[in-house]
Amino acid sequence: MKYDVIVIGGGHNGLTAAAYLARAGRKVLVLERRHVLGGAAVTEEVFKGFKFSVCSYVVSLLRPEIIRELDLPSHGLEILPLDGTFTPMADGDYLWRVNDHARTRREIARHSRVDAEAYDEYGRAMVDMGRFVKPILNVLPPDPMSLDPRELRKLLWLVQRFRGLSRQDQYNQLQLMTMSAVDFLDQWFETDVLKATMAASGIIGTFLGVRSPGTAYVLLHHYMGEIDGAFRSWGLSRGGTGAIANAIAGAARQAGVEIRSEAEVARILVRGNTARGVVLKNGDEIIADVVASSVDPRLTFLHFIDEGTLPGGFLEDVRRYKFRGSSGKVNLALDALPDFTAMPGPGPHLRGAISISPSVDYMERAYDAAKYGQFSPHPYIDIVIPSLTDPSVAPPGKHVMSCFVQYAPYHLSDGTWDDRKDAFGDTVVNTIAEYAPNIRDIILHRQVVTPLDLEREWGLSEGNIFQGELTLEQLFFLRPAPGWAQYTTPVNSLYMCGSATHPGGGIMGAPGRNAAMKILADTRA
Repeated sequence: MKYDVIVIGGGHNGLTAAAYLARAGRKVLVLERRHVLGGAAVTEEVFKGFKFSVCSYVVSLLRPEIIRELDLPSHGLEILPLDGTFTPMADGDYLWRVNDHARTRREIARHSRVDAEAYDEYGRAMVDMGRFVKPILNVLPPDPMSLDPRELRKLLWLVQRFRGLSRQDQYNQLQLMTMSAVDFLDQWFETDVLKATMAASGIIGTFLGVRSPGTAYVLLHHYMGEIDGAFRSWGLSRGGTGAIANAIAGAARQAGVEIRSEAEVARILVRGNTARGVVLKNGDEIIADVVASSVDPRLTFLHFIDEGTLPGGFLEDVRRYKFRGSSGKVNLALDALPDFTAMPGPGPHLRGAISISPSVDYMERAYDAAKYGQFSPHPYIDIVIPSLTDPSVAPPGKHVMSCFVQYAPYHLSDGTWDDRKDAFGDTVVNTIAEYAPNIRDIILHRQVVTPLDLEREWGLSEGNIFQGELTLEQLFFLRPAPGWAQYTTPVNSLYMCGSATHPGGGIMGAPGRNAAMKILADTRA
């Protein structure tokens, strides 16, 4: 059977691309290597009765137009808002920002009245910056080296948008693209724990510290979260992040997409510099007019295609593309709730995010260890307890606890991840115990996910959760390579549609949607 489009990878971007292509009348096949859909946005029952969002664990960047156009709520999508961020401090104090703006201002004023006043101004500035960037998420990046009038019009549109900003917003935008998260926040705030917790958003998915230039943009990238029209909102998907992938898959199937799991692609068929289909690991050949890869550039171009097929300059760009995974996960099945010294007992502070980010120096020292090939002895940890808002993911009276950890460098200088996996898990638990001493006594089961696990099991090269760092030289018309940022590749009829393309990572769906629009435009009869 011949297909119009084969999509490699059943992650949320691949499924999104497939759904839009099928809605436009294309005959689409999705091939997923694993037994379950979702890629890194997956829910699995790791231990009996306990369902974990094993990799990606929170949602906010999923584009509202995708939710609306694919009618994802009718396919089971339900987002449960996270109520704020609780940061315990080493001295027994805490910072607890919630979704209630007035309460948050009072809490910040408890640490600094100056910061409480600045918080409103900072929020307005970031909203303005987010509004400037958000429309760019859904556009085809321009090629600045092209003389095509259409590309020049795109560049002019960007220039006009920038010129339309106030001088202060222009200044802020330039700072966001060049400064470190801490340097940017230093202009607004004086409270150390507030800056540390806010700066944490600037290092997610990067091998950079909070004082590294360029992390201010990553902070903005994560600040643009939106749930039901509420800007800067974060939430959990009922049923785990796998429910997001399943909802998109439901919309895709309804549109006529065929989805096969446990269908590992061995190579892409290329004849006369044109993609003609794929060969599966079992030897089956499947023919299609177009192939769209939602996996990363290293897998797509260095594993699925004979290197002799590709231009040497392009291959050099692919090899230079930076992954540098820096994250790990520790998922815990708990017999009870953690009891934090700073705020003892159960309570609403446990229903949001819990951030182990007590100071800027703490965060930067965590990065220092990673620079020398070691996982951090005192890491930054972002914790959520989904079972408090979604009891379906754990047995009655029990809980699941998700711990996202930085830094965990892919390349270790003191052994291998196979050897150091348990020690990494112990380090995370011991760090949490400094703030919630009962944690060791309530752990029933523990799953440790290292960068090497992310590469082996989920196909994320070097364990990078965004299929490549969100650094300035790997954004917009440079992602994933100069001259190839419009979802096309040097191989005719082969497209990219994953997080390694504009606008990047997170459970967003925009790369898949944008790539589908490009494929439809190129193949329109």
